[in-house]
Amino acid sequence: MIDNHGGGGRATKNSSSQTDGLRVDGRFVSGMPVNPEHIFNNRYRIEHRLGNGGMALVYSGTDTLLRRRVAVKVLREQYAADDDFVKRFSYEAQAAAKLSHPNIVSVFDFGSEDDAYFIVMELVDGATLAELIASEGIVPEPVAVEYAIQIASGLAFAHRQGLLHRDIKPANILITKDDVVKISDFGIARAVSDTTLGVTQPGMIMGSVYYLSPEQAQGLAIDETSDLYSVGVVLYQMLTGALPFTGDSPVAVALKHVSTAAPAIDCAVTGVSPALASIVARLLQKNPRDRFASASDLASALREARERPTVTVPVNTTISGDVPNPFVPPPRRSAAPDTGPRAAPAEPARAAPGPPAPTIVLRVVVLLVLLVAAAVAGFVFFGHSKPVLEIIVLPDYVNRSVNAAQQDLAGLGLVPKISQTTSETVAANRVIRQTPAAGAKLTRNAEVDLLVSSGAPFVAIPSILGYTSADAQRELANAKLRNRIVARFGSEPKDQVVAVAPPPGQQLREGGLVTLTVSKGQPPARVPNVVSMSVDDAREALRKLGLTLNIVDKQVSDAIPQDTIMSQAQAPDSEADRGSAVDVMVSLGPTTASVPDVGGKLPGDALALLRGAGFEPLIMYNVDPTNAGGTVTAQQPEAGTSAKRSSRVAIFIGVPGTVPDVAGMPLDAAKAALEKNGYQSGNIAFTSDCIGAAAGDLTPCPDEDGKIVRTEPEANKDVKPGEAVTLYVHRSDVPK
Repeated sequence: MIDNHGGGGRATKNSSSQTDGLRVDGRFVSGMPVNPEHIFNNRYRIEHRLGNGGMALVYSGTDTLLRRRVAVKVLREQYAADDDFVKRFSYEAQAAAKLSHPNIVSVFDFGSEDDAYFIVMELVDGATLAELIASEGIVPEPVAVEYAIQIASGLAFAHRQGLLHRDIKPANILITKDDVVKISDFGIARAVSDTTLGVTQPGMIMGSVYYLSPEQAQGLAIDETSDLYSVGVVLYQMLTGALPFTGDSPVAVALKHVSTAAPAIDCAVTGVSPALASIVARLLQKNPRDRFASASDLASALREARERPTVTVPVNTTISGDVPNPFVPPPRRSAAPDTGPRAAPAEPARAAPGPPAPTIVLRVVVLLVLLVAAAVAGFVFFGHSKPVLEIIVLPDYVNRSVNAAQQDLAGLGLVPKISQTTSETVAANRVIRQTPAAGAKLTRNAEVDLLVSSGAPFVAIPSILGYTSADAQRELANAKLRNRIVARFGSEPKDQVVAVAPPPGQQLREGGLVTLTVSKGQPPARVPNVVSMSVDDAREALRKLGLTLNIVDKQVSDAIPQDTIMSQAQAPDSEADRGSAVDVMVSLGPTTASVPDVGGKLPGDALALLRGAGFEPLIMYNVDPTNAGGTVTAQQPEAGTSAKRSSRVAIFIGVPGTVPDVAGMPLDAAKAALEKNGYQSGNIAFTSDCIGAAAGDLTPCPDEDGKIVRTEPEANKDVKPGEAVTLYVHRSDVPK
């Protein structure tokens, strides 16, 4: 889900109300939903509405210049006409644009068109921490610590730039799909420096009451530790699934922040480590001086707690006098309500005895009066002619969980009506559409129709047994199913799908997981020890295991009998793929051996016999027309003579000493005839000449393709044996 926020509004997909009007008398109306495809300042194209914030509407869009997805926040109409609100909106862009940090949502641009003011910012792919807590209930401690460290890192950077957030809450914390925390909505951040614009009325309470620091609830000056108090509330909620303070009204919650000690986390019940529980307790101290001094210190403490979960941090748990007197606020250095980093307090001047300081009860009464006055002022400012409670503005529930939507509607006094349908894009139990649309004004007990997703539709698992893994994965992808591969050895061919779970034909929701069992082929063989075995026995032993024998060398040995395996390359009991070869060295036997008789044999047979006996044959040619059969006529040493293995044995081949006539023979037969006469076949040349034809004869010669036309040197010419003879072969496709 793509999620960005505007003043705390939750990001959702667009609803039907987004296509309402855009311009009135040619002028852009800021507060009305923006038409899709509208382009701000000829650059930012609007696509879908993401959320409704307190100050602005948020849309997804595209920066057509840089070709990137963005979020566009557009100031609401009722605020666009107010100079103070416009200044605050502009300040949000100027302040947030300073912040370039991995844990802070980036702001790219600020502009206006007609009466509309907008901010362009990073579009984050993920969900809010509020949604995560709503769906999971309790965040596991290691995850909560990691999120808190990232929140503290982002705040530390912002504080160093002189900016406070002032509205830290789960709805303003985005979690990407890679578990990267992004702090969003610095819309009510104020500069800590002296040059802060005074656009916030002194004493104005901003932010969400459940996460408000005591000094914010009283309208006092705030600093970095106020943001850290809010982080403490968020961390408490992640670890326990509940808020430290609740009440029947915002006023009641604010009073508890001011005067009631935060409940301690029970480590025995919750399983939270003592170190982390003590960090939360310190963050929720009423007196800002009793909290961590900076976000960097908080991050360090969290890392230490992760490494040493039983070592607690010191906590000052005193309540009385924790918060400065609300009736005597400290002097401000500028018109803005924020202050810089707190310096060490000066020694107070001694005063004459006087009446005691106001009690907590008196503070509470005065705070109630201030809050009621603020509510009345707001009522007059926005011109309501009826009591606020008579009209209920319908929130946006699209893409929210149906349980949260039902509870919220019931709390507003509205009646939810639920219907379900399948959806490929909306997760199960999330609202697809609501009627009336968000923003509609309803009276108590009005019905609100919620169309809820029952999840993706069901699809049948295709029949993919016997497929290759690639083909099976392709079929599953076409059926909109995911897959997981489990490989095992078997008798089936390698890479073949041999099992499917769930089985083919069974129904799964789109996006469901199918496990494919894929054959890795036969298991590897264990290489046997073939050393000291005869060549024949070793070859048979390896064959039974699916292996082959490869003789890579032969050596003489007086100790190892002939044709016995001397060594093997692959170690015994090692694994080898079936069908592979085992390399061995074979003994030639003793150093000397009897020279075999090769007389009368053809050259090829004589060579094999001599090499097998361990000798190196040397061919010599004997020109003897009376004994020119191409066989061995003599040998040296003579047959039966004892000679050293690897020594040379010369054999004499009787040849006529003339080039044989091979015209008309196929190429292979011609080569054999040349070899029998003691010649080598040299170059092969192709010609269109015919066999026996006179030079220059152009008459076609059918059925002679591939046959020898002539030789060079020519037939019957005396040539020294061993020389190469060129063969001319007829081919009809050679030009004449």
